[in-house]
Amino acid sequence: MVENDGIYNSARLDKYDELRGKLRQDDIESPQLDLRCRTESGYITLIDRRTLERECLAHGLNCHHINRRVFTFSDLQEWQEARADLGIPSAVLFNAGNCAASNQQLVAEIAELVEAVAPAAVVVLSDNQDINTVLDIIGLGVRGYIPTSVSIDVCIQAISLAIAGGKFIPASSIVNIRDLLGVSSPRTMPAMKFTNRQSAIAQALRCGKANKDIASELNLCESTIKVHIRNIMKKLGATNRTEVACKIGDMVVCEH
Repeated sequence: MVENDGIYNSARLDKYDELRGKLRQDDIESPQLDLRCRTESGYITLIDRRTLERECLAHGLNCHHINRRVFTFSDLQEWQEARADLGIPSAVLFNAGNCAASNQQLVAEIAELVEAVAPAAVVVLSDNQDINTVLDIIGLGVRGYIPTSVSIDVCIQAISLAIAGGKFIPASSIVNIRDLLGVSSPRTMPAMKFTNRQSAIAQALRCGKANKDIASELNLCESTIKVHIRNIMKKLGATNRTEVACKIGDMVVCEH
């Protein structure tokens, strides 16, 4: 602490260190009953074998106000050992890394996870954006597939959607599903005239980017991005962002 004359007040510093130490000690040594009270409103289980990535992701979720306590584990077995104290989570975020769904060990691990944590929502985070991989993993009963290319805000929104009972699939995958099935639009969408700014935002929406990230990339305010999105939706006759992504994939975008 610094007084008006610029001298550190050692007594105040000692008191500050004492209080800070007590807060840390309380956080570390909280009894099991208190831990259960903290998890009554639901918590997020984060499973990732890689310690650094696991801790960084947990920190990111907390910093972006996921509004639920995040507990981290290296695997399902470690969570099962803590289950008696924690109870069933609201959702489980499983980081599959760059593994392909054809890997039988991964498939078996995710299937076991879905069964073990039921009725909690399981969401898979992966580097692999191959559409076949996405479909295979969704087929295991998970409620969301999040590519690592999305922002932390989109990740949180996907987890919230899964907790609410929905399923999250990235917008780019929806377009790829249509192409994979050979489904074509009943009519070709006409060329749509967008401003340069609207075109950039529309393409960002197609990639599943959040407003915050689009605003940062284009050096605009989020409120400005929202106005542009409303105008884009109006031009396309779309009612949500996913519909925008699908329709953008069906047309030629003309800039002016």
